[in-house]
Amino acid sequence: MRYLPLTDVDRQQMLNVIGAKQIDELFVDVPKQALLKHLVDLPRAQGEIEVHRHMHALAEKNTPAGRTAFFLGGGAYRHHVPATVDHIIQRSEFLTSYTPYQPEIAQGTLQALYEFQSQVALLLDMEVANASMYDGSTACAEAAMMAARVTKRRKIIFSGGVHPHYVDTARTACEALGLEVVALPAAVDDEAAVTKHLGGDVAALIVQSPNVFGTITDLTKIGEAARGAGSLMVATFTECVSFGLIEPAGAMGADIVCGEGQSIGNALNFGGPYVGLFATREKYIRQMPGRVAGETLDADGKRGFVLTLSTREQHIRREKATSNICTNSGLCQLAWTIHMTLLGEAGLRRLATLNHEKAIALADALGAVKGVEVLTKRFFNEIALKLTKPAQGIVDALAEQGVIAGVAMSRLNPHAGMDDVLIACATEMNTDDDIAAYAKALKAALS
Repeated sequence: MRYLPLTDVDRQQMLNVIGAKQIDELFVDVPKQALLKHLVDLPRAQGEIEVHRHMHALAEKNTPAGRTAFFLGGGAYRHHVPATVDHIIQRSEFLTSYTPYQPEIAQGTLQALYEFQSQVALLLDMEVANASMYDGSTACAEAAMMAARVTKRRKIIFSGGVHPHYVDTARTACEALGLEVVALPAAVDDEAAVTKHLGGDVAALIVQSPNVFGTITDLTKIGEAARGAGSLMVATFTECVSFGLIEPAGAMGADIVCGEGQSIGNALNFGGPYVGLFATREKYIRQMPGRVAGETLDADGKRGFVLTLSTREQHIRREKATSNICTNSGLCQLAWTIHMTLLGEAGLRRLATLNHEKAIALADALGAVKGVEVLTKRFFNEIALKLTKPAQGIVDALAEQGVIAGVAMSRLNPHAGMDDVLIACATEMNTDDDIAAYAKALKAALS
């Protein structure tokens, strides 16, 4: 029996209140060609058992990352998430917490946000961090818009090493505000090219390290050049585990650092939900999107937590807001904080070392295959390979043999002219047998 909470009388009363004669009047602004002429081709009703069987059959068509030799990266990474993380976030006091609309009441939520901010600031070597964002790509878009507010300039330059999806997301947001977005041609090593485009109208240079090809870049000179031109340097990233080994962008003079936190505490989850990390210099804090939780003392002198800064439009007038971001990915943020706490500094360094060791083994094994050139020279756990055949065809061929080889650059950026470039990633989850199977399958596919 279908559950219909409203009766015909209820609906008519609602229509009378808003001055509509029938429900169709609510959709007059939708183009007629976009309206369906008939019902969707789905069963009108099915029992729970039937629906479960059908959904299970659909799910069986997927290949879980843990079922095969998996070398896919490109912005989402397979790492081990300790069982403790899932256990803690499913405690009712955490699972039910959400946006602190009455912040002083939600002390536990505020403390979790405060601890998260502290960890992010330390990891990225920045002065302040906000209480998380949707994901890395939208965090990057927010950083671009923030740079425009700070500098009062209208042009955003993206280096050729920034993930194409991040560029596309930023372009969608920025162009709606009348900002000009310039994406430089894709480049495995883009350090030399990016500063040539600085000018008096550039709000920010947005760079990535490790970049989409896996290349690690010293951002110091780029930051100096940007500041000399009155621009900001925004450093983004997709693999936050890398900062267990490499110098964080904050230590290299970045004005804003943003990126994806999925690698810590959050499984792949078919692409989401994820958690965006965002940090900046204290002098720019009032232009930072989202919210900031702070520590204070209550009237009795006891430690407490407050919502120190809320610049999003749900808290203040829209015209004064820095952003219309409506959540802080609270549960994903909490998972990140729990996992990072479990690791500690020594654990994070060890995890990063394992990732780098696996990447070296992968680069050595695949580089020895005839028809493969390893393009990335300075890398963390991701490398770019130049093949003698189109990369997407190789990915498809190896998938049939139980090896998920990575992501073709042509899929991330069809206009880059890099149809023969394959991006592969190794993490602590890859075994020596996985790497050997990859090399063997790739050799056969290229022969």
